[in-house]
Amino acid sequence: MTFWVFLHFLHSGNSIHFHRNRKNIFATQIIESFRQSSVSQPKATAMGIVGNLSPQQRQSFDSQGFLVIESFASPAEIEAMRKRMDGMLQAFDPTTTASIFSTKNQVKLTSEYFYESAENISFFFEEKAFDDNGNLKQPKELSINKVGHALHEIDPVFKEFSCSEKVSSLLFSLGYKKPVIIQSMYIFKQPGIGGEVTPHQDNSFLYTEPKTCTGLWLALEDATVVNGCLWAIPESQKNGLVRRFIRGDDGVYFDRPSLSYDQKDFVPIEVKAGSLVVIHGDLIHQSFENQSSNSRHAYSLHAVDTDGCKWAEDNWIRRKVEPEPLYSSGQT
Repeated sequence: MTFWVFLHFLHSGNSIHFHRNRKNIFATQIIESFRQSSVSQPKATAMGIVGNLSPQQRQSFDSQGFLVIESFASPAEIEAMRKRMDGMLQAFDPTTTASIFSTKNQVKLTSEYFYESAENISFFFEEKAFDDNGNLKQPKELSINKVGHALHEIDPVFKEFSCSEKVSSLLFSLGYKKPVIIQSMYIFKQPGIGGEVTPHQDNSFLYTEPKTCTGLWLALEDATVVNGCLWAIPESQKNGLVRRFIRGDDGVYFDRPSLSYDQKDFVPIEVKAGSLVVIHGDLIHQSFENQSSNSRHAYSLHAVDTDGCKWAEDNWIRRKVEPEPLYSSGQT
């Protein structure tokens, strides 16, 4: 939904305002009808991989554009990723970069630091993390917006989850023949300053022909309407891609203006830690500022297919080394 590259964060457009402390009972009932307790256990095949979604789960995803899978990650996996990120933050020297990840200002995204993050582990600050003199207003651990975009390739803890059999089985269920994880992000949604992510579609940023992007958003903490959970417009993926995010010679830009969306069309996706939200690449989704005293950590992956699909040369990610596929089904 995240996150937000940036997918869940690179957006300009109109903000949507409403009371965040009041739950939409009808929307909550809708979400519960989409929610699944777990994925089926993968079964061995000659190719070593098989789908782990039930027919009902696949039908729900195709219809609504997203699917919640509860308990996708174990408590041990969550603890390992959070502990590893704590270690990274302790070792990170904030004086080495002043990159601020803005949800609305595209100018900052043109830096080489951002472009090179596609194949590195890079740190991005919240907009509100600095005072007028450019100094951090609070500890660095509470000032980072996200870390990305190659955790899944470089760090062994995040790679173990990202390249796990259950992730591959999920993508196999969705019809992927030769998938790659094209980017990964650890998103903090810091208490009080966690930035808004305006309505967007993941295919805008990670475009292939034909379109194949799917977002995998793992809650590492409980996500609620109070601390900035995901919101989505069910079935909005059926309307197709609205616009693309282009990397040109002079920087990055959208090829057309953002559309306006009615706040009443969005439903909140409140989930417990360990739940995975599977997001269609054309689904309209967003999240709001975290104005609570609790963080909302998440780990986000985005996958695209490389079998019979062409990566757009004007995407923001221009890798020097091609990513390794999770598997190859052997189909053409």
